[in-house]
Amino acid sequence: MTEQTSLDLERSTASGKSDDGGITARASATPAEHELIVRDRRFDRKAMVPRWWHSNDPVATAWYNSVSASLPRGEAFFIDTLRDFREGLPPKLAKEIKAFTAQEINHTREHVAFNRLVSDHGYNVESIDQGIQAMLDLAAGRPKEFNLAITIALEHFAAIISRQLLTDPRYLEGADPVAADVWRWHATEEIEHKGLVYDIWLHATRDWSAWKRYKTRALVAALITRKYFGNRIRDAIGLLEQDGFSRRQAKWKLYAFLWWKPGMMRRMFFEWATILTPGFHPWKHDDRALIQKSESPYADAVMPAE
Repeated sequence: MTEQTSLDLERSTASGKSDDGGITARASATPAEHELIVRDRRFDRKAMVPRWWHSNDPVATAWYNSVSASLPRGEAFFIDTLRDFREGLPPKLAKEIKAFTAQEINHTREHVAFNRLVSDHGYNVESIDQGIQAMLDLAAGRPKEFNLAITIALEHFAAIISRQLLTDPRYLEGADPVAADVWRWHATEEIEHKGLVYDIWLHATRDWSAWKRYKTRALVAALITRKYFGNRIRDAIGLLEQDGFSRRQAKWKLYAFLWWKPGMMRRMFFEWATILTPGFHPWKHDDRALIQKSESPYADAVMPAE
């Protein structure tokens, strides 16, 4: 792809400006009537999920535990990153940052509780948390737009995993009901706010050339997603080793789980790759039906708000 082709395609989704300095409807694929809803769920912490809570399968359990252990620090990073862009935003985006922040705070709270259950089963997940912090430390001192590009990449990864979880019930089939409901609830809100960070990016980089915008976000997406995914594999293997698997056994079993059966990584690869294309926007894939479909699947597990 030539530089000029990339520039033209990127300009096609990010060239418009409104009178208040915001982005036009043409610039963003987010549905105009779409709103973020804060669902303050508190799941039953007294229901001790089994050690191998996913289908009595240590491999599936290790993968989701690895992802869960990475979330609290990552979501704090997202909140801090968006805080740097609040001034001068169009009112709709400013309002959505508040809802996004509330959603992510709730996600952090529930995954901290979930990770505590994992620790109570004897797993050491502190190294995972430390590894996330080490990765985020690499962003220290970088321009704030660089951190925003990191957030775009990780939010895109979260959104396509969430789409898989809500589209195909086989991914959580056999999982402990409370644990499965935590993941469905989280997935619903990840899909719901999947376009916000990118819309803020369009506003923040509105004075950049289209080529600079495309090159920056695509390069960061490739580097950060590769590093994050690689670390999740490394940490899941570490959890399996804590279950007594050899490193070789753990690696092969995990790769079979991710790429063969059920094969989530294989199934979502091309969805992930859309972030590398000019003209990308998360809402070019409209998932509002999934949000509506999954609104009330976890009533039995939800506790009243404290």
